[in-house]
Amino acid sequence: MRLAGRPVRFASATLTAALLGLALASPAAADAIDQRFQAFVAQLRPQAAAAGVSAGTFDRAFRGLKPDREAIAKSQYQPEFKTTMAQYIDTRVSDTRINAGRENYQQWAKTLAALERSTGVDRYAILSVWGMETNYGGSMGGHNVIEALATLACCQSRRPEFFRKELITALQILQRGDVAPENMIGSWAGAMGHTQFMPTSFKAYAADGDGDGRRDIWTSVPDALASTANYLRKHGWRSGETWGYEVILPGGMNAKAGAKMPLGRWQAAGVQRASGGGFARATDVATLLQPAGPRGPSFLMTQNFRVIKRYNNADSYALAVGHLADRIRGGGAFVTPWPNHDKPLDEQERLELQALLARRGFAVGEPDGKIGPATREAIMSYQQRQGLAPDGYAGVSLLRHLRSAR
Repeated sequence: MRLAGRPVRFASATLTAALLGLALASPAAADAIDQRFQAFVAQLRPQAAAAGVSAGTFDRAFRGLKPDREAIAKSQYQPEFKTTMAQYIDTRVSDTRINAGRENYQQWAKTLAALERSTGVDRYAILSVWGMETNYGGSMGGHNVIEALATLACCQSRRPEFFRKELITALQILQRGDVAPENMIGSWAGAMGHTQFMPTSFKAYAADGDGDGRRDIWTSVPDALASTANYLRKHGWRSGETWGYEVILPGGMNAKAGAKMPLGRWQAAGVQRASGGGFARATDVATLLQPAGPRGPSFLMTQNFRVIKRYNNADSYALAVGHLADRIRGGGAFVTPWPNHDKPLDEQERLELQALLARRGFAVGEPDGKIGPATREAIMSYQQRQGLAPDGYAGVSLLRHLRSAR
């Protein structure tokens, strides 16, 4: 589970090492951070006590801890590298991950089946989230969560109050006895365990899947899977409904991205499943998504696609989770090839696109470099005015069109 609003980013090990070196370059700066960290811990004690954390739990949690320099470096500079949707899907839904998912399904089939019966959440979706988040527990992150969160709350963080709240909640988790401090590991940003819950999400949605009275998403796979199922259920997962379908639009159909209607009406309009066959439930409402524009694959997304996005608010992530679930189940690859002619925009290009749209009278709000609902609506309005397919896709070709438009 990622921090809300953060784009998918890829950082190289070389760059991380370089940034870490910068964070440690000055002994005086390092000493200042150490002192600031210790002062913060002392100031935090009364707040933790007021939240029900005992002195013993607090002392044990912070014993021997020091600032997490890597967390500081990564919080200060997260480079964004352009990657296409095709590259993202190929990387995240690899043959290795699919095969590992099938192996884990065999191992945890009874647990997954029981969770599907009790929560209504598709067993393969639960498994897929686990695979996407930590590669089935293989990449949970090696950071002490208390240390990382305390560092981000006190030193160089852009959102100190957010991380302070997560830190207090993490201490409450230790107080409850769900996990020992030394086993509370996660990412540099505090996402924890097999399924990368932030502490506040853990507090709200973690579940005891093995019946031992604890919610241990670090060492208990049943607890981690049960927690994911509970999270998806409480965010509105609809039992028996798929996440979506790859579809083929009929020739001449110029459907607007974001168009929504029941699957039966889509089928009546000539839309077909790319893999053949009909739609399982004609009354399920679905929204058209063309993440790479009209030349790439088209999808009809249901409510459950939006539920997956509550885990990580990115179309690319939710599409990868749904596709990985289908591949583990035995489904095939996407039918329509992904185009490689139209690269995604970087932040500066997205800002330029928003500025050009605003200059032409389209309502995008304050340019922020993020392609949200207002910008997509503006893009589609511009495309319709120019006689282009209104797919809402922010690619290089659209930016070039805006630059040259009179």
